[in-house]
This record gives sequence, C-alpha cells and structure tokens, in this order.
Amino acid sequence: MPPVISAAAFHRRDASASVTRLDGETMGTVWSARIVDAPADARATIEAVCDNVIAQMSHWQAGSQISRFNHAAPGGWHRIGPDFAEVMRAALDIATRSAGAFDPAMGALADLWGFGPPGPRDDLPADDEIAAAHGHGGVAAIDFDPLLLRLRRDRPVRLDLSGIAKGYAVDALGAALRQRGCTDFLVEVGGELSGSGVQPDGQPWWTDVEPPPGMAQVPLRVALHGLAIATSGDYRRGFDVAGTRHAHTIDPRTGRPVANGVVSVTVIDARCMIADGWASALTVLGPDDGMALAAREGLAALMLVREGAGVRELVSPALAAMLD
Repeated sequence: MPPVISAAAFHRRDASASVTRLDGETMGTVWSARIVDAPADARATIEAVCDNVIAQMSHWQAGSQISRFNHAAPGGWHRIGPDFAEVMRAALDIATRSAGAFDPAMGALADLWGFGPPGPRDDLPADDEIAAAHGHGGVAAIDFDPLLLRLRRDRPVRLDLSGIAKGYAVDALGAALRQRGCTDFLVEVGGELSGSGVQPDGQPWWTDVEPPPGMAQVPLRVALHGLAIATSGDYRRGFDVAGTRHAHTIDPRTGRPVANGVVSVTVIDARCMIADGWASALTVLGPDDGMALAAREGLAALMLVREGAGVRELVSPALAAMLD
C-alpha cells in the first residue's frame, strides 16, 4: 500500500463515472491507459507525448536528437529538448549514486551485444571488440549543461537511454493527462506503470508484478495510488549461445551481460523514471551490493534471485514498510 492515501481522491470520486480504456504502440512496445472521465482528445494527447519522447530520445530513430548527437563528431555542443534534459539529469544522478552500475553512455556496448539499432546477433563478440566498445562508454566523456539544454562529448561515446526513457514516458503521459484535467488514471508503457487517484468504486489502481516465466511465484500486488512501478528482468530480452543465456542487461563496468543470478528487480517510486533507472542499476549490482544500496537510498525494491531450482525473494526495508 502507498505510504500516503489522498482523502480528496475518495471525496471527489463519482461511482457512476466511466473508465475509458485506450492502447497503442510506441517505442517498439505498447502503451495502455485507463482514464476516468477521459477527455475526447485523450488518445491524441497520449500519442503526442509518445511521439515527443521518440523525437528526442529514441536512438532507433535516425533523426532524433539523441541519434544526431551519437553520430556527430565529438567536441561540439548539441541543443536538446527539456524532456531529454530532465532524463539526462536523472540518468547522470543514478550513474553517480550507483558508482557506474547505471550508465546512459553505453550505447556502443548495447549495439555490440545485439541490443541496439544494428540488430541482434547469435554469436559472442570477441574480447578485443568488447574492450573497444567498453572504451567508447562512460559518463565521464559527457558534458551536460542543464541550464542551456545542451550536451557535448569529448570522445565517441553513444548515449542509450533505454533503461530509463520508458519510465519517463509514463511520467510524461501522467503529466499531460493532468494538464487536461484528468485526476484518476492508470498509464503504462512497455510494462512500466503509474497510477493516480482512484477508480470510480473507490479502489486504487491494483497491479500485479509480472512473475518470471515458468516460476511459481506469488505476485506482488501493488496499489498504484500516486505511485509508479518498473521492473527489469533478465528474461525479457537476450540470446543463447552454446546453451548459455546472455541477458540484455549489460554491466557497464565490465562490458558484458550480467550473470549474477538476478532474475528481476522491481522498484516502486513516485516517479516511474526513477523506478525504471534504479531497477536497471540494481539488476547490475546484484543481490548483495544491490540490496545494500537500495537500503541506503530508501528504495522500495523487490529482487528475485535464482537459488538452485527455485527463486529467493529479497525485499528492501522501504518496501517491507509498505507491506506491513
């Protein structure tokens, strides 16, 4: 349950109000929304937000701001939009707080391992290729000027915001709906969700955390009432070579996919962008370092770790307090 419950949300509710359900495609995945008393232009509002995020931060789109930055020669300043700047500010903060377990400047590694625009691969990159791509990463190469909304790099690192941009898109959808007068809704992009207010019957927006495939896990049920939730799982994307699974989550510190036994990490926060970024970072850090950092940062986190034929649940103190 959320730490704060809004009395105003219950007082304003109308049991006869209608809930509009919308869905569509964006960012290589899907979006959905459930909106109480939705305005007539709700779909257009949502699609405009998604298109704006793509135009600024999709490295899959050749003409986006991030793609133009990635393919330009190092050295010059590049103007970016305010949304891009907000995500960069959060990404760099998480990179610092996680001691490099989260790195928005690891696009070369993601591409090398087959998780970027060049497309998938079915073999392993050579050690020298990994070393070269690793050398083309790291936030130390990025200069960020948040006041003038600009970026530059001193070597050919490539930005990849896929570990945080979907979460930002969820937040941006919520903000746009609020500007249209909506107070009660559940929005989702690619499995990351945020809930505001309540349903017409007074219930919060209940959601179950997706259990990993093939695992008999009792799902965590969360009341998304002023809260957002994001999950990073090693089962979602990857490839197999000689019977070994290589997950899509790359450890920026080693340049290789994580192999620490973490099946998934779920983080709950008021902002989906923050939950998304930290879920990625904790996945890289693993059970010991990851949960220790979650405790220090006050993150509400659930980590599932392979243990023999089963799975062990690790719950952070902040999440334990929400479960009481």
